[in-house]
Amino acid sequence: MILWFAYLIMGIAGLGTLSCLGAAAIRKTPNDFTMVPVALTALLLLAQIVIAIIAPFAGNQARGDLLEFWLYLIVAFVLLLAAGVWALIERSITANVILALTLATVAVMVYRMCVIWGVW
Repeated sequence: MILWFAYLIMGIAGLGTLSCLGAAAIRKTPNDFTMVPVALTALLLLAQIVIAIIAPFAGNQARGDLLEFWLYLIVAFVLLLAAGVWALIERSITANVILALTLATVAVMVYRMCVIWGVW
């Protein structure tokens, strides 16, 4: 796991959380302003999956349990996809709250992945 890349994922997820909460506070339905951080975080997690496959071959071994790391990574990715699809199907103010909670959860999961990999 690359530390700066994890910071990038957590930063975008954090900013996306704030944008989704702000949109929910002003009673807006999901739009580009709230969906782009979700899609960008999902793309970054997809890149993290590729990095996690290649990293052990490059000498960057995980110090923790690999099964736990992979489950965090896969669940975080699937959560984002599910929340994004759900927000597109049910375009309500509540969808922005769900997107915010999902992005916050993904940020915490990425932090936990860093701890498992051993970069912190």
